[in-house]
Amino acid sequence: MATMSALRPVQFLALRSVSWMAVALAAVLSLSGCLVKPHALNKEEIQARAVKDFQAISSIEEPLTGPIDLYEALARAVKYNLDAKVKAMQVQLAHQQLNIAHYSLLPQVSANAGFDGRNNFSGGVGQSIVTGRQAVEPFTSAEKNIMSGNLALSWDVLDFGLSFVRAQQAADNVMIAEEEKRRIAVRLVQEVRSAYWRAVSAERVLPRIQFLNDSVAKALDNAQQIVDRKLQAPLTPLNYQRDLLNIQREVRRLFRELSTAKTQLASMMGVSPGTPFKLVIPPSETGVPTVNLDSQKMEEQALLLRPELRAIDYKKRINAKEAKAVFLELFPSLKVSFGGYYNSNSFLFYQNWLTYAAQVSWNLLSVFRTPAKLKAIDAHGQMLDAQSLALSLSILTEVHVGAVQFVQAKEEYQDARNYQRAQNAIVEHTTNLWLTQRTNDLTLIRERVNAVAADVRLDTARSGLESAYATLMASQGEEAVPVSMGEQSVVQLADSIREYWESSGFTMSNAERRSDTHAIPVAQ
Repeated sequence: MATMSALRPVQFLALRSVSWMAVALAAVLSLSGCLVKPHALNKEEIQARAVKDFQAISSIEEPLTGPIDLYEALARAVKYNLDAKVKAMQVQLAHQQLNIAHYSLLPQVSANAGFDGRNNFSGGVGQSIVTGRQAVEPFTSAEKNIMSGNLALSWDVLDFGLSFVRAQQAADNVMIAEEEKRRIAVRLVQEVRSAYWRAVSAERVLPRIQFLNDSVAKALDNAQQIVDRKLQAPLTPLNYQRDLLNIQREVRRLFRELSTAKTQLASMMGVSPGTPFKLVIPPSETGVPTVNLDSQKMEEQALLLRPELRAIDYKKRINAKEAKAVFLELFPSLKVSFGGYYNSNSFLFYQNWLTYAAQVSWNLLSVFRTPAKLKAIDAHGQMLDAQSLALSLSILTEVHVGAVQFVQAKEEYQDARNYQRAQNAIVEHTTNLWLTQRTNDLTLIRERVNAVAADVRLDTARSGLESAYATLMASQGEEAVPVSMGEQSVVQLADSIREYWESSGFTMSNAERRSDTHAIPVAQ
């Protein structure tokens, strides 16, 4: 008893020291937490980020070497467009997450090593329950410094089943990312095609805009002189001025709409704004395609190929696998383990040994939680079904609207072409009359201005026809670029896109060859 009483003050002092150390540690942590305050980025950090981003935007891996045609514009957009790069990175991220899910199927193997030391021996005494006296003298069974290590393998059968389901869901997420990447590619091709033809129209019209302004200014000045000198009745030159101003206003409006197309095209190609480049100017007149407008076939193709609907299908499959995971959670968990251990304590009879164990555990409350989870999964499935129906209706509407817009754009292009031909003939006859002095300068200038306006209308109609055709193809989910492009250069990728378009009929000329002569018109 005396020995036990002597040990108690020592134990009390040890506990008191530990308590003071814990209080001091807590005070230090609290003080350090109070010292952490939010601070704004400084000017140098912001400037460094801005310079880095500007250099990344301005750098072109494959510089522009010559005039750019439609296929090179598409190739650069697919390869260097920032939005497309983001989607490609999301696909890579989904693949990496799938790889991580694969590793979760493996058993857990853990290796541990440790050192445990103290300034004196750990020991103890015994006390008799009957007499309360010390039974044995103080003893120890451990050294002051001990090193230990183990290598253990454990495997949970239930976790393996759940990890397998999660890996399948991760694989479906990869396909969702692929469909999103394809959707961006289809939309990007549609926008590049539209911007390219609008930029071509602006390039073709730009030199004649200055002629138009000079001619209109000269004609308006001459008309005003006629009014001032009273050489004719005032109504005739005033009507002439009104016609010229209307033509000038319309052409300037069309040019204003086309003037930003080249900048937009540069952004889509991943080219820094302000970078000068030239475009390949195709002929002003090309063959008008006759596309098969069978509404049933277009609807079926859209419902089969649109990436948005395919993504929802994969989400439905993920939701169905989630129900499997819920049912797996109902089963008890069986965990088996096997490992080898080492301990340097010389008091141990065996310093090396093997262990093997099996353990079964079952969360009884999971039975009560399962119905709520299944209801949530069912509700999610119903939401996906409703979303699929709403999106299908929207896609079918896009198909019909795209078909109607294509028909209208084709009619507008034909009207603009006929108008331009007629106006050119009028200019030719008016020039002959002016040469024989049977008409005045004002009439000749007006007809030449009308010819410029006719050219602008034709280019605008051509751009609208290309945009309408690209929109119609995109509404049906047509593959716009080859699926497997690999690490190709811009030239190689442009050639691949050209060959793919010519073989699949995505060009307007091929669309005319593959068209159905007895196409069923779309209901308007």
